[in-house]
Amino acid sequence: MAVKFPVKVTTTSQSRLSSVDFNNIPFGKVISDHMFVADFDGKQWTDLRIEPFANLNISPANLALHYGQSIFEGMKATKVHGEPVLFRPEMHARRFNVSAERMCMPQIPEELFVQALKMLVDLDRNWIPAGDDHALYIRPLMFATDEYFGVHTSENYRFLVFTGPVGPYYPKPIKLWVEEVFTRAAQGGAGEAKCAGNYGASLLPAQRAKAAGYDQVMWMDAVEKKYVQEVGTMNLFFVIDGKVVTPATTGTILRGVTRDSFTTLLKEWGYTVEDRLLSIAEIADAYWRGTLQECFGAGTAAVVSHVSEITWRDRKLELPPVDETHRPVGTRLKKHINQLRMGVQPDVHGWLQTCENSGVDMFMEQEVGMVA
Repeated sequence: MAVKFPVKVTTTSQSRLSSVDFNNIPFGKVISDHMFVADFDGKQWTDLRIEPFANLNISPANLALHYGQSIFEGMKATKVHGEPVLFRPEMHARRFNVSAERMCMPQIPEELFVQALKMLVDLDRNWIPAGDDHALYIRPLMFATDEYFGVHTSENYRFLVFTGPVGPYYPKPIKLWVEEVFTRAAQGGAGEAKCAGNYGASLLPAQRAKAAGYDQVMWMDAVEKKYVQEVGTMNLFFVIDGKVVTPATTGTILRGVTRDSFTTLLKEWGYTVEDRLLSIAEIADAYWRGTLQECFGAGTAAVVSHVSEITWRDRKLELPPVDETHRPVGTRLKKHINQLRMGVQPDVHGWLQTCENSGVDMFMEQEVGMVA
């Protein structure tokens, strides 16, 4: 990889790696040693650096805290033949910039985004856990940093990347509640952006669903409350009479990187894939006819999460057990992606990018100038 942007790299004096039990990693609660940081001064990205992970010093008048200019991404790194690799980082960079545009925030050069990921992951490569369903989770983040409380876009922003080892997001099949009271997003809203507000607004319905014995909610469209959107943490796929159907990305749901990868693979494997509006009534009808064969969520964190049960009003749709006989599509997809990330499957699409020769050693403990 050609290193384009000079970065100051300051390593930690005391790694926390030895304190981590890699046989027991709660998702999202263990954070690696370092973070990448860059600041936007209204004109350009400046002060690019990797430094020990630490708390931030933020004013109470920070605009992101008041008006929600905050976006993020979620990615994973694994190892292939001992070298750290990223899964489709350029696609995550593009989606990050789509979110930035919607939230009136500056875009970050795709090359800088990918370089930051590679340098950080390369430096903290020993934090990448081994084993199926384990990876180093990567969280790129951008938020406003201006300090005043008038409703206005910020001029200054901070871009961060930090990582942490993770195990399975959902260790077992999940139960979904069809949500018809609360709405996640409407046409013209920010549903397609991966912004903090979308997730904040989803917490109450998800909490109510969990209190009733469900793992997550299945969102419906905002107008008619009849068309399936997504789950709070994933896109959805349904196998109906041998065809794979996924709700269309019409501006109200996230354009998932895993979703895109799945549709590509399924078409190559000979499946009929339909990307369209899909009503909950059609799903229920397929269940009663005996043609609803699978339902699973697709996302970076979970890869594939099989759905064991869908409750729609007073109707309970119970799906088959999870194995290669009853759930061949979701099981095959999950196995393929996991094996691809471990180097067992050949990377015929060029989806993996190695972190080898990231340039992190070049700038270790070295002061450099700012870049545009």
